[in-house]
Amino acid sequence: QVQLVESGGGLVQPGGSLRLSCAASGSIFSISAMGWYRRAPGKQREFVAHITSGGSTNYASSVKGRFTISRGNAKDTVYLQMNSLKPEDTAVYNCAARIGTGGFDYWGQGTQVTVSS
Repeated sequence: QVQLVESGGGLVQPGGSLRLSCAASGSIFSISAMGWYRRAPGKQREFVAHITSGGSTNYASSVKGRFTISRGNAKDTVYLQMNSLKPEDTAVYNCAARIGTGGFDYWGQGTQVTVSS
């Protein structure tokens, strides 16, 4: 079992930056990848970024070049640095973890990001 807790959301003006954090606990040695997803009001959840245990990253085209996913040294924390934020980035952002070759079955509670002037 893996538990995930996100932090770092908030209100920011367009063009601003935020850094989200996700702390993992439990069977962290079994995590093969961690990622961020988001759900905007009235929309389905969408993929934002992934990072594997080997350090490979993948981004949604809508955030590529603006967002950066990274891991802490202990590899039990993942970050999402968000720059040049746009109103359309407003959403609840969830951290997720994958065990082995399975799906992203472990989820945090989410953190609200609001981009507005």
